Amino acid sequence: MTQPPPPPLPSPPAAPGVQVRCAGCRMILTVAPGVTEFACPSCKLPQMLPPELMTMRNPPPTHQQQLKPAHGIDPTKIQLPCAHCKAILNVPHGLARFKCPQCDTDLAVDLSKLKNLLPPPPFPPPEEVNEMAIEVEREEDEGGLSGETFTDYRPPKLSIGPPHPDPIVETSSLSAVQPPEPTYNLKIKDSLEASKALSCLQIETLVYACQRHHQHLPSGTRAGFFVGDGAGVGKGRTMAGLIWENWQHGRRKALWISVGSDLKYDARRDLDDVGATCVEVHALNKLPYSKLDSKSVGVKEGVLFLTYSSLIASSEKGRSRLQQLVQWGGSGFDGLVIFDECHKAKNLIPEAGSQPTRTGEAVLDIQARLPEGRVVYCSATGASEPRNMGYMVRLGLWGTGTSFSDFREFLVALEKGGVGALELVAMDMKARGMYVCRTLSYKGAEFDIVEAPLEDNMMEMYKKAAEFWAELRVELLSASVLLNEEKPNSSQLWRVYWSSHQRFFRHMCMSAKVPAVVRLAKQALHENKCVVIGLQSTGEARTEEAVTKYGLELDDFISGPRELLLKFVEENYPLPEKPEPLTDTGEESVKELQRKRHSARPDVSLKGRVRKVAKWRPASDDESDDDMDSDSANDSNESDDEFQICDVCNMEEERKRLLRCSCCGKLIHSACVVPPVEDAVPEDWSCQSCKEKTEEYLQARQVYVQELLKRYEGAMERKMKILEVIRSLDLPNNPLDDIIDQLGGPDKVAEMTGRRGMLVRAANGRGVMYQARNTKDVTMEMVNMHEKQLFMDGKKLVAIISEAGSAGVSLQADRRAINQRRRVHLTLELPWSADRAIQQFGRTHRSNQASAPEYRLLFTNLGGERRFASIVAKRLETLGALTQGDRRAGPSLSAYNYDSTYGKKALMMMYRGIMEQDALPVVPPGCSPEEPDKIQNFILKAKAALVSVGIVRDTVLGNGKDNFKFSGRIIDSDMHDIGRFLNRLLGLPPEIQNRLFELFVSILDLTVQNARIEGHLDSGIVDIRANLIELQGTPKTVHVDQMSGASTVLFTFTLDRGIMWETASSLLDERQKDGVGSSSDGFYESKREWLGKRHYVLAFESSTSGMFKIVRPTVGESVREMPLSELKSKYRKLASLEKARSGWEDEYELSSKQCMHGPNCKLGSYCTVGRRLQEVNVLGGLILPVWGTIEKALAKQARQSHKRLRVVRIETTTDKQRIVGLFIPNSAVESVLQDLAWVQDIED
Repeated sequence: MTQPPPPPLPSPPAAPGVQVRCAGCRMILTVAPGVTEFACPSCKLPQMLPPELMTMRNPPPTHQQQLKPAHGIDPTKIQLPCAHCKAILNVPHGLARFKCPQCDTDLAVDLSKLKNLLPPPPFPPPEEVNEMAIEVEREEDEGGLSGETFTDYRPPKLSIGPPHPDPIVETSSLSAVQPPEPTYNLKIKDSLEASKALSCLQIETLVYACQRHHQHLPSGTRAGFFVGDGAGVGKGRTMAGLIWENWQHGRRKALWISVGSDLKYDARRDLDDVGATCVEVHALNKLPYSKLDSKSVGVKEGVLFLTYSSLIASSEKGRSRLQQLVQWGGSGFDGLVIFDECHKAKNLIPEAGSQPTRTGEAVLDIQARLPEGRVVYCSATGASEPRNMGYMVRLGLWGTGTSFSDFREFLVALEKGGVGALELVAMDMKARGMYVCRTLSYKGAEFDIVEAPLEDNMMEMYKKAAEFWAELRVELLSASVLLNEEKPNSSQLWRVYWSSHQRFFRHMCMSAKVPAVVRLAKQALHENKCVVIGLQSTGEARTEEAVTKYGLELDDFISGPRELLLKFVEENYPLPEKPEPLTDTGEESVKELQRKRHSARPDVSLKGRVRKVAKWRPASDDESDDDMDSDSANDSNESDDEFQICDVCNMEEERKRLLRCSCCGKLIHSACVVPPVEDAVPEDWSCQSCKEKTEEYLQARQVYVQELLKRYEGAMERKMKILEVIRSLDLPNNPLDDIIDQLGGPDKVAEMTGRRGMLVRAANGRGVMYQARNTKDVTMEMVNMHEKQLFMDGKKLVAIISEAGSAGVSLQADRRAINQRRRVHLTLELPWSADRAIQQFGRTHRSNQASAPEYRLLFTNLGGERRFASIVAKRLETLGALTQGDRRAGPSLSAYNYDSTYGKKALMMMYRGIMEQDALPVVPPGCSPEEPDKIQNFILKAKAALVSVGIVRDTVLGNGKDNFKFSGRIIDSDMHDIGRFLNRLLGLPPEIQNRLFELFVSILDLTVQNARIEGHLDSGIVDIRANLIELQGTPKTVHVDQMSGASTVLFTFTLDRGIMWETASSLLDERQKDGVGSSSDGFYESKREWLGKRHYVLAFESSTSGMFKIVRPTVGESVREMPLSELKSKYRKLASLEKARSGWEDEYELSSKQCMHGPNCKLGSYCTVGRRLQEVNVLGGLILPVWGTIEKALAKQARQSHKRLRVVRIETTTDKQRIVGLFIPNSAVESVLQDLAWVQDIED
């Protein structure tokens, strides 16, 4: 080594020197002239310049000099010919540019083309992969365990009013956010404290709502408030309190918009309870469309109570209720506008392809027309999906002065951020003082998912029904082919077919659960509880149709599925048009046809229809000479009109002696006719050729009509046969009637549904009869309230509720009611949306109850029925997230959420596997990898099943060598459509249905598992756990919201995650003392070494048999449990405690300074994998205003899991300070701070 080399340069230097690639780290080095030996400044490897390059800086050689002695072939280099002199050169690996030592020509090597020829380079040695580090990194990416979902709630900054009568909770993520300081003083504070009409948390809502109403958004409109309290917290009374407070300030007009007009009585009761007896409530639906404050109507002040239906109503003269309300409020209206149960306005921004609802548009419109109105959104399920928040324009989350220019931009950001982002929105709103969301504690309420397997007879029934629908589809396809082209297109038929198909099998699923419902209900009654059964569809339409058709007295209950099928076939079976029969054959019909021809004129067609003809116009002066000629020709003809020429013999004859054909108008001598005509002829006489043509035509038409008739009768016969088959099918009865009958009839069961009549078993037990639900004493409007009272008084112990009949009804075990038995709430049929499911659960779980209900959610063991669970699970998950800041807040159905990005990906993989475009990623159920024939057989069955339910289209059955092979396609839009897959799946026989569903679920599990390994899985709020968590220094305020004063704050925490030897060994001792340990419990060391060291763990069996909990000295207890087989393959158990202790303590000590990748880790001090002591940065407080900035900073991160927004919850171990916010990786902190400072500067 003669002298140190200069540092490497990115581009060829101007100074003389040679560029070579280092043999160790492969870096390009510039070697000074004359230097032959050197060390790489990067990897310190001593090396020598290749001999070919040592002469490169000499002057250009002469011809004599070129003939240098050749070197031998160097096996460590590549042999390449020079492009100029063709000499074979030894070229070092990796060298791209050099001069030929023979002819001094500059040469370049295209390494990409040589890759196949080259032996692998001897350097660098393969990098050791530290499996343990990868394992720990995955565990860190998955995050900690999710903590307690709810915490008890009491107002953090107000202490007015008595405590709430029932335990109230808030999600722990929302509870980590503090609302702003209350600055508003209530006028009605003293009277409320005296009357104790409102609890402390209801008063808190009043204060924050009034405080928020004093603010204006950057757009100039008054800011609104969102009350997201759950069912039973007392939102109605809170609204009454708000009206009373505004009344005291002279704001005497208020609008209260709700879902049902009978809730007006509840509004009146709530106002009386808070002392506002002088405030009148006017029901808008009872008032005319004229001016409300006119003398004739006389509504000068008070509360106008209306429904969402009224809001979009208008009179025959075109005057709308909305105009009427705006006119009543006046131009500067600053009173309350309460949107009660505001989830009715959702779908303002619907899914692609559908239209916004009129209700959503009206809610938006009235807010725009009353810019100073004090808006309150009020609903337990106001934002079950971010899309449904479109009408909440007064919250100021998007628009002027925010990070999102409009709602669509806000929506895109939220959907990109996943559920974690939704959780942040709820927290943001609370921090800005525009949102409260407390819920009645679900403590004591039990949620149980009960699988009700199909009984044997039901299984057989279902199988036959599925086969029948498949046959019906084929029958409809062939019947459609016979239709004329002018028939409307068949897409309408298939729309009706698939919707009836879905309803039919949904009905079948409900009927399949009837035995389980009856069993669970009888068991609950036996245990001295009472039962509430929830369903969606009552089957009233089918029942009424059947009663109209068959009369009021029937042999048995109506079968809903049968009536649905009969109706579908009767109304939609494609029949060809029935032909009109020909009247009479023979002479008369010939004459009739000739008469029609005779009467046909330019303006009347052969069939007697009037033709459109050009309108006559008076001749103008500029008509051509041709016209004049023709006129004069006509004039001259008139004189010769009495003589005409016979069309047969061409002889001239007097006109009156010639016969005129009534069809073609020919003139013929009577003697020229064959046979000659001697008698007088009738007016409608026709010549021989016309007669022949007419008869031929009639005969042909007769044959054609016969053929059409035959086709029509054939189709009619097939339709009748299908109807016969439907009538002979064994199908279940209407579930609602069946349950009422099996639980003792209408005398024992209270029914709160929207139907008007029902079928009841006759007194003698023979047959059933239809009767109205109401009696002489009870009107139809009051029948549900009457039934509710009977249930609450304990006179009936079973209640059946549908959504239509139970809105706003309280059926809880109320302490004021006689019937205080515990409620067992069975859901026979889950609602289509989670917000409605929660509304249904809220009927039996409310304030002031003696006991919390037991919920039993029933599903059959049919794969397809999980479709309905899947929809609700998805909504419950996001509902919990949006309206409660924590998606685990709703009852857990997440195992049934298939309609997700992972579900769509899994579906596509399954379809591609079945269509044999790709290999299936998992072995199908009931098959094994050793039996490819079985797998092939399953694929064939699956393909046939998908064909039968219309997912695989354009199918062709092969022949020859492809005999019995299907070819077909699945259209792109179906490839990701989970809903369609699960809907259609229902129409398959149970065996193949369940096998297909199992295949889908196993592919889905694999997809989720892979996402978790790759760090893409969005697991919502994650708890960061450690033995010691301390706040480091003072939190930095990085952004302040101008309107609410809420700030965005960066917190830095120091964590010690390690476990000392003493703690670990005492953990093992305690388990052995308690006798719960297994023989495999103990300390283990890794079988492999990394960086000269082994890793140590403590393993003990968990509650799941065969799975072991892993505790590491560096990061404590792992989230993931390890199977025994994996544990034994990676680690060996230590017999010597001394060896375990020394290894444990070494690793514990070393992990305080470095990560598991060792001192040369690529990320350097930023890497936290397996590091015991680490810094964690969390951005808390307001996140939405700085959303874009953080997204940009995270996008630049190297580690995949650091690129996505992760919401974490962290609690200090000393003073229990809890922070929830965005996790900012250490390497991104500087970038975030720089960008935020820039944002601040711009705003300043």
